[in-house]
Amino acid sequence: MHKRLTTLFMIIKDTIKEEISLVGKILPLKKNNIFPIKIVKTIEIVIVPNFGEANSHQDNVGIILEEKKILNILSKRYKNVLITEINCEKDLENLVVRKPDLVFSGVKYFFFNNRKIWLNDYLEMFNIPYIASSKIALDNESNKYRAKKLMQKAKIKTADFFITNPGEYLDETLIPIKFPLFIKPVTGGDSRGIDNHSIVLNFESFVAKILDIKIKQNSPSLVETYLSGKEYSVGIFEDSIDGSLRAMPIEIVVKKNINGHRILDFDVKKNDEEKVIPVTDIKIFNKLSKIAKCSFKALGGKSLGRIDIKMNHLGIPHFIEANLMPGLRKGYFYRSCVLNLGMSYEDMIFSIANTGLSSN
Repeated sequence: MHKRLTTLFMIIKDTIKEEISLVGKILPLKKNNIFPIKIVKTIEIVIVPNFGEANSHQDNVGIILEEKKILNILSKRYKNVLITEINCEKDLENLVVRKPDLVFSGVKYFFFNNRKIWLNDYLEMFNIPYIASSKIALDNESNKYRAKKLMQKAKIKTADFFITNPGEYLDETLIPIKFPLFIKPVTGGDSRGIDNHSIVLNFESFVAKILDIKIKQNSPSLVETYLSGKEYSVGIFEDSIDGSLRAMPIEIVVKKNINGHRILDFDVKKNDEEKVIPVTDIKIFNKLSKIAKCSFKALGGKSLGRIDIKMNHLGIPHFIEANLMPGLRKGYFYRSCVLNLGMSYEDMIFSIANTGLSSN
């Protein structure tokens, strides 16, 4: 009996030493396994230094990662996981030489030797898989005017719009769309530049808000027909096997402000004052899913993203804007995963990594 047990132990031990290369559907490990079997893949979690306050905004970072937490999660399933901080172009070159199986990063670009190097496009040149989208898609998404033009081209409903700077419209009769209007910066995320004055009902307010955005955000203004209906955000996951898209709609409920309007502005998001609930009406769920998937494709999105949608007064959904590098902490993307798929934070990180590993 003792000899048989010893032989069995040696067989198990030898089996674990074998290299396992598996991307796709991963079966959960049984709790009574003697040894956890890890997939032999190398994943580098790439970050850049932040010399400001913790979690402060950086233009070249799309997703602020909790890198140590992600390291601990991915290390449960994959054999080689490490955190890499890129400080210079040489660090980037060394990353390519190591050729990891996946770069898990929220960095958009680096600025070395007076030029921008977009991380995902750089990795693509060397056939190194990554998460999120390419520069072209990120450019499409970040410029709200360009995003809406692409929606029009794809026959996706979006509010009428135009862009302007202070002093361009000197008379109310020259404004191409009627009041009420909604005004926000052409670029920038997290509802920066959106506040109680973003809904404008007259020419005086129109002039004031456009000037305010130019001064505070250094951006032209995107002026849209105001949509008065409910607001939604739809998380998008690309399937790791067949590339199909899964939509995960959620409704965002905001209290009325002092003007009686419901605006998802910068302060509401910052203070986490909004409420997020599941979409239970199947007809609305399907409408939101369809427009979100079409919008994601029109922008050239890859792997994951988030599409923001708002209803007009008739309950017809319209594309508002997109985020192809959505936050992975406790933001709308994570909450869309929880409310639609019952995913834990850990499940979400595994799914993102799995899709990235399957992309090549």
